[in-house]
Amino acid sequence: MTKKVTFNIFENELVPKHEILSEEEKRKLLERLNITEKQLPKILEKDPAARALGAKKGDVIKITRRSPTAGEYHYYRLVI
Repeated sequence: MTKKVTFNIFENELVPKHEILSEEEKRKLLERLNITEKQLPKILEKDPAARALGAKKGDVIKITRRSPTAGEYHYYRLVI
């Protein structure tokens, strides 16, 4: 049995911004990094953030994090 998220996890200040890339953005990212999607770090489809976004297998999620020393930086995860 799968439980549904009953609150918005992105309202928590400790959860960084997550967004699903479009197919075009995904293609450009993979081309820029010169990698295949299988080489990206993974995130499970059942991860609370992925579920809240409605992400499906094969989607790429862009995670924007903030750091007092590095500023803003991005991580990308392939939904599996």
